[in-house]
Amino acid sequence: MSDAAPNIVLLMADQLTPFALPFHGHRSVQAPALARLAAEGTVFDAAYCNFPICAPSRFSMLSGRMPHAIGAFDNASEFPSEIPTMAHYLRAAGYRTLLAGKMHFVGPDQLHGYDERLTTDIYPADFLWVPDWSKGPEHRPTGVGMGHVVDAGPCVRNMQIDYDEDVAHVAVQKIYDLAREKTAPFFLTVSFTHPHPPFVARQDEWDRYSDADIDPPTVPEIPFAELDPHSRWLYIAHGQDRHTVTPAHVRAARRAYYAMVSYVDTKIGQVLEALERAGLAQNSVIVFCADHGEMLGERGMWYKQTFYEPSVRVPLVIRAPGAAPGRCSQVCSLVDLLPTFLDIAAQGGPRIEPVDPLAGRSLLPLLHGRAPDDRPDEAVSEYSSEGVVAPSRMVRRGPWKYIVTRGLPPLLFNLHEDPRELVNRAGDPSLAAIEGALHARILADWDPDDADRRIRASQRRRLFLRELSMKTGSFPPWNYEVRTGDAQRYVRPVTATGTVGAKPRLRFPYITPTPPDRAPK
Repeated sequence: MSDAAPNIVLLMADQLTPFALPFHGHRSVQAPALARLAAEGTVFDAAYCNFPICAPSRFSMLSGRMPHAIGAFDNASEFPSEIPTMAHYLRAAGYRTLLAGKMHFVGPDQLHGYDERLTTDIYPADFLWVPDWSKGPEHRPTGVGMGHVVDAGPCVRNMQIDYDEDVAHVAVQKIYDLAREKTAPFFLTVSFTHPHPPFVARQDEWDRYSDADIDPPTVPEIPFAELDPHSRWLYIAHGQDRHTVTPAHVRAARRAYYAMVSYVDTKIGQVLEALERAGLAQNSVIVFCADHGEMLGERGMWYKQTFYEPSVRVPLVIRAPGAAPGRCSQVCSLVDLLPTFLDIAAQGGPRIEPVDPLAGRSLLPLLHGRAPDDRPDEAVSEYSSEGVVAPSRMVRRGPWKYIVTRGLPPLLFNLHEDPRELVNRAGDPSLAAIEGALHARILADWDPDDADRRIRASQRRRLFLRELSMKTGSFPPWNYEVRTGDAQRYVRPVTATGTVGAKPRLRFPYITPTPPDRAPK
């Protein structure tokens, strides 16, 4: 490997919708570090995750393969160690590979090609959060609910602040260590948990905004009877039938979210500053993205798990040496990052060929203003985790978004004409050819009946093992420990009562969670 190979720094936020960022048009959110990065790099205006929930999205991104192809069905799916990741491939290309922060690995392999992890993770590494579709959408293994919305507000400290302070600290320290050691090239992933709910922010970040700064959702709440069936599932799964959510609750939750965006921007700014001070920035490709978005009250919906734009779209910015700043409207997705990194590594040595066919295409030509003729203007995403009871898939191609859920009517939107996704064009005779082509693309490498069978079988196996662990009190030691006691930090400990309530318990000052005030539907 020659000295020409640049370092690669992957910066990740968790649950950050692009619609809450200034370089995507938000007028109030303060994110100066990311705004500067966007001004210096290429902003991808139509980037998507490949699964709108944490673990499968990350597994897909790291492997460059679609979630169903690697068995990434939900947040309790094991990421098999036999699947090569971008960390493996970059190691093969001569890179030193390091991870600071969250990656949500499930299973005994907690490295997946990284030479070193600098922190523990924040969420369980075992089968605690396995969905059970046989119990319907009201089954909530993670305990998600509207308590995060109705209890939104400022705090002095909470679990996620504890975690991200640690992530930023060790990442900055490692950057200076790499500079001292003259370690090159390196691949450093720095992955924060903000602005993932709960909607709680440090007081100084909260005070950066006033209620007057907080815009309401662009699409008001849609009555339950008018929701599409998939959204009705999520309404029940998120407990929206159990809490009264007022406009004041919505405003506070959005204010806290914007404050959390400002917080993670500050942390990312610290990492970028360290790269500059260490003299590493000029020979580093900087990539910023999120694993998925956040509905943030749009349509009356919260969290993720849906293919509506605030949930499935992600921010993606790449700043590379020699690439002029700009914006790219080409549709792309997170599986495109691995082939991009392979192209970057090949600038300094022989090309490493993937051992499995990859689902994505390199973005490197787009960074230099070239759109290859063979690159499809499309992205594919899947969902099969908590909150639903059937597998679903989405394709975005040009202006069109098409969604198929097993057993439900399809959805078709023209995002150029209908960016708020209010008019379902599926079944329109004048669009029969377009819908037919999109339907064929959905089914080209995915069978909804086979997916349903595989997912339910996987759930049964993992539920059996989980219940056995609960009964015997014997849990697999899969948590990654950097320091003594890491197995008991954050949301990691597993007990007979699970992990529900871990985040509220660590909010300081403590507030008693608001109980539901309505009977469920």
